[in-house]
This record gives sequence, C-alpha cells and structure tokens, in this order.
Amino acid sequence: MSLNKALQQQLLELARNAIGYGLQHGKSMPIESSDYSEDLQELRASFVTLEIKHQLRGCIGMLEAVRPLAIDIVENAYSAAFKDPRFPPLKQSEFPELDIHLSILEPSVPMNFDSETDLISQLRPGIDGLILQEGGRRGTFLPSVWESLPDPNDFLRHLKLKAGLPVDYWSDNVKVSRYQCQIIS
Repeated sequence: MSLNKALQQQLLELARNAIGYGLQHGKSMPIESSDYSEDLQELRASFVTLEIKHQLRGCIGMLEAVRPLAIDIVENAYSAAFKDPRFPPLKQSEFPELDIHLSILEPSVPMNFDSETDLISQLRPGIDGLILQEGGRRGTFLPSVWESLPDPNDFLRHLKLKAGLPVDYWSDNVKVSRYQCQIIS
C-alpha cells in the first residue's frame, strides 16, 4: 500500500510533533489511532531515522506490524530521538536541525538459497531491506543502507556484523528475509 502525499506529510508532522512533545514532556505523545484516516489506522511496521547534517542521529523501528501506523510512527519517532542506545537523548538545540525519514515496511518474505553466493546473487541493491537471523542473533538493514553499502558482498558482511556475527560467518541455518518499503522524507 502506497501512501499519498497528504498522508505522507501527515506522518512526517506526527513524527516531528512526537519528538517535540518528548522534548517538552519527557515522554511519548499520546494519540488515538481512531483520530486518523483508515490508512493510518492499519497495522503497519515502520522505522524512523533521524539525521543531523546527513549524519545518523537515531533510528528505531519495528519489523512486524503490531500497532496502527500512526501510533507506530509516534512511538518510533520518540524512541529514535530519546532511546536509541547508540546516541544520547536528543537536545532541544538539535531539534531545528533534525531531518526525519520514515520507512513504511511491506511484510517480509523469506528467501530461499542454497549458499551464501546464491543469496548474494539474489539481492537487489537499492530495493531490498534484509533481515538476517542465526540462532538468537538478528540484524536488519533498511533498503536505504544500500546508499552507503552499494556492493552486495559488503552489504551482507556489514549485516552479519550488525547481527553480532563474524563477517566470514556462514552456516546452513542462516535465515534471510527481504522486504521493501516506502520512504518518506
């Protein structure tokens, strides 16, 4: 489902308002999904990515759709600004410089492959987001990560690192799913 420009703008405003509310109140902004259109009430998974001067400042999201999209955006925006463990909580002075990017995920689809080489040959740079799982370890890269890691081999190696695995790790138990998303910024 692709969201029209008006709904995209509404989601960006929701994310910015959620962060502003968090700065003022120190907690997530309460909303009722029933106050929004049916499209924003649908259960959808999203990621909110924050940047300042093209540098990552926070990124939090959900891989599975467990709450209405409007609520998912509000919660992920708040978490990206204040709970991403890689960064200190956002400061008021940073708020005006913040660029917000939303990724609305389609459901993931398991990939079938018989080797690492086979997996790499199936990757679609710039299109696929990937979820890699091995045992209790899991990592994901949004499709936008292809911009900084355009080579499929590098993309997969870095995804392994993110999942807590060595870059040269491979086993027949590795599971990979792919997904696409609509980017809003």
